Amino acid sequence: MAPPPRAYSPAELRQRCAQGACLVLRGRRLYDLSGFVRLHPGGEQLLRERAGGDVSAALEGPPHRHSRNARRWLEQYYLGELRPAPAPQSLLETEKPVNSTARTMNHRMDPRCKTVDPDKDLVDWYKPLLWQVGHLGEKYDEWVHQPVDRPIRLFHSDFIESLSKTAWYIVIMVWIPVVLYLSWFCYTSLAQGTTRLFSSFTTEYSIPVHKYFFPFIFVLGMCLWSLVEYLIHRFLFHMKPPASNYYLITLHFLLHGQHHKSPFDSSRLVFPPVPASLVIGFFYTLLRLLLPEAVGISMFVGGLFGYVVYDMTHYYLHYGSPKKGTYLYGLKAYHVKHHFEHQKSGFGITSKFWDRPFKTLIPEETFEEED
Repeated sequence: MAPPPRAYSPAELRQRCAQGACLVLRGRRLYDLSGFVRLHPGGEQLLRERAGGDVSAALEGPPHRHSRNARRWLEQYYLGELRPAPAPQSLLETEKPVNSTARTMNHRMDPRCKTVDPDKDLVDWYKPLLWQVGHLGEKYDEWVHQPVDRPIRLFHSDFIESLSKTAWYIVIMVWIPVVLYLSWFCYTSLAQGTTRLFSSFTTEYSIPVHKYFFPFIFVLGMCLWSLVEYLIHRFLFHMKPPASNYYLITLHFLLHGQHHKSPFDSSRLVFPPVPASLVIGFFYTLLRLLLPEAVGISMFVGGLFGYVVYDMTHYYLHYGSPKKGTYLYGLKAYHVKHHFEHQKSGFGITSKFWDRPFKTLIPEETFEEED
C-alpha cells in the first residue's frame, strides 16, 4: 500500500522557494517544477511573464489555453499536499503559486498524453526500448504519441548507444568545417572558367557557369534541402508503420518515434554525425552524378548548410526561449502544436512554407482553443 502523501506547511514551502525551488499549488496538491523550467515549451521567459496570477488562471488563461491533458502531464511532478492553514488569505484559499516563476506548460497537450508508470507501461523502461516497440503492434501508434519527460535508451551496447546520441554543438563542429572547405573548393573550381552546364548533351548550346553563380547555386541548394526536409519529415518520419510489421515499427521508432515519445531528451534533438554521414553521402553522390562536379558540389554544400540550420533551429525550438512576438517565438509555438496536438500536420521546422502548398498547415485558430 502506497504511503500517504507528505503534507507541507506554508512556512516549509517558503523555505523551499527561498532555496530556488519552482513550485506550483493547485488546490491542495503541490508540484515541484524545478527540473522542468528550462524545458518549458514556451521558454522560461514566458514563465516569468505569466507569473503573479493564481494557478487556475495559469492553466486556463492566455496566451495559450491548457487542456485537462496538460494537468495529466503536471502529475509527473507531484510533490505532496499543502497542510491546511487557518488564515483566510492562506496559500490554499488564494490558490497562489508559491514561486513567481512557477507555471505549468503553455501548450495544449495531446489527448493521448499520459504520465508514464515505468512498472506498468507497455514497454520495460529499465531495458533498451528499440527491440521492444516492434511487439506493440497496433498499440504502437497511440503509445509513441503519448509524450513523456524521461530519457530513452535504445541499445544494449554502450558504444552503439553513444553513436545514437549527440550534443547540439557537435553538429556545428563536424559539418561547418566541411561547408567552409567545400565552398572554397567550389568557388575556386568555378573561377577556372571550365565548368559548363549541358555540355554532355550539346557543345554548342552548353552554358558556362562563372564563379559569380556560386552564391545563387548555394542558396538553391538550401531551398532544395528545405523541400527534402519537409518530405522526409512528413513521409518517412511520420509514416504509420503496419501494425503487423515488427521491423518497420522498429525503424520508425529509431528514426523519429523516439523523439515524439521523449521530446525533451536533449541528447536526441539533433542527428548524430555517424548516421547523418550516410544520408549526406547519398545526396552528395546523387548530385555529383546528375550535375558537373563544381555545380553539383555547390548545390550540395548549400543543402548541407541548410541541414545544419535545420538541426540548430530544431534544437532551439525545444530548448530556446525566443522573445515574444518574434519569428522564432511563433515557430516554437507551431512546433509545440505539432508535438502535442497535431502530429499529422505542421511538418516544417525552419519555416511553415511547404506546409501551405501541401495543405498540412496547422490552422491559426488552434492556437487559442478552449478546453
